[in-house]
Amino acid sequence: MNRTHRSAAFTLDASGGVPLYRQIIQQVEYAVLSGRMRPGDRLPTIRSLAVALRINPNTIAKSYGELEIRGIIVTRVGKGTYISDAPPHQEDSRKLKIREVLGRFIHEMEILGVTKRELADMVRNW
Repeated sequence: MNRTHRSAAFTLDASGGVPLYRQIIQQVEYAVLSGRMRPGDRLPTIRSLAVALRINPNTIAKSYGELEIRGIIVTRVGKGTYISDAPPHQEDSRKLKIREVLGRFIHEMEILGVTKRELADMVRNW
């Protein structure tokens, strides 16, 4: 199925310390894990995404290459790049990614001296 999904929008933070190609990989992974992008959804072309994000096309190509190695996307020559029909990220992968992100967050809060009680209060109030 060839369809463009509106959740293929990317936002990059050049000042955040995370390489741009990794940000693109993460955003595609999160979109798939959350269900915002589904098998068959088309991603922007390397050229069009590079122009839209104002970055080097090699950065996009590197991201897409890594996503393809991971089995998340598939490129069909002359037709485009799509979310794989059987992306490896199912419910177990989603839970694993949530634990990974939460672990990093909790670790950063510990470094900042935030207690478990303060953190629980912050989350509850949020």
